[in-house]
Amino acid sequence: MTRTYVPDRGDVVWCDFSPRVGCEQSGVRPAIVVSPIKYNSLTGLAICCPITSKVKGYGFEVELSESSQIQGVVLADHIKSLDWRVRSLRFIERASEATISDVIAKSITLLQP
Repeated sequence: MTRTYVPDRGDVVWCDFSPRVGCEQSGVRPAIVVSPIKYNSLTGLAICCPITSKVKGYGFEVELSESSQIQGVVLADHIKSLDWRVRSLRFIERASEATISDVIAKSITLLQP
């Protein structure tokens, strides 16, 4: 029996963000998973933030470490819940704990009153 990959918090993955509406990120691009594996496994969803190579210096960008396979910034304000089975998320690497902590901290500020 083949074991299915279940994304976990801190995984950097390839993901298809299409279709796009407005100024959302689209196409196949790297993303970081911010939801824990237990949630992802139970729901079939994963909460992700896209990664872009176009650094603009916005306050919600989180830079990936220089040793990362993927270079660029996480867009912590582009939070998206995705059906990871349908979108066929593919594992690339694990992000550093510092990176995932920064992404979550910046994302949380959007949800606080």
